[in-house]
Amino acid sequence: MAEDGILERYLEALLRGTRGAARLVIEEALQRGIPANAVYGDIIWPIMVEVGDLLRAGRISPVEEHLATRISRNITDQLQNKLPRRPSKGKKIVVCCGPTELEELGGQIMADLFDSDGWEVRFLGGGLTDDDLLGFVNEYGPDVLLIYGAVAKQAPDIRRLIDTIRSVGAWPNMRVMVSGGVFNRAEGLWEEIGADLFAETAVKAVQAASEERPLEPRLDRQTVNRRKRTRQMVASEVNA
Repeated sequence: MAEDGILERYLEALLRGTRGAARLVIEEALQRGIPANAVYGDIIWPIMVEVGDLLRAGRISPVEEHLATRISRNITDQLQNKLPRRPSKGKKIVVCCGPTELEELGGQIMADLFDSDGWEVRFLGGGLTDDDLLGFVNEYGPDVLLIYGAVAKQAPDIRRLIDTIRSVGAWPNMRVMVSGGVFNRAEGLWEEIGADLFAETAVKAVQAASEERPLEPRLDRQTVNRRKRTRQMVASEVNA
């Protein structure tokens, strides 16, 4: 856990857009003995979430958010080689995300921590079409497809993507996990859209994906009632 003051100083440096000051905070954390994976989970991740909350609340500008997130992405790139490396699990995961800077950062953190945990990772980032994603999944054959970050209006599209995956049936053992964005704010939405797993943070995502549990039948999830509930939950998020 990050010591008192580190989170505040890191956030302050990010919002000022001072890359050097932000790097010094992270270097100080490492020198104090905080391992790189804890820096990811206890400093960069919660501050990323806070920056997103501040933007949604109108307390910072899009420019401030963009600066803060870009600095954190740069620091994350530098930290990747400091992560511990566990033996291969013999499992594969595909991580994709929304196209914004915050979503790219969240997806990158997810990908890095799965890689550290021994997974074979393909981080696709954001901006792909469903056809592109389905084509890659078909070729790569992952054990988990992780979709990170979404705004409320994207939830029906993700539901349709999951329905397509179920209906095609080409990946019967692949689990679909969602995290971030509207899924962290709208309780139960992940189940309503038919995902198999949900994790609020990157650390919890690695833990949840590593649990050996049989998949539950999902055929009953492709229903008109579920689609109606999804629209209602998305509407409540938009109006919140």
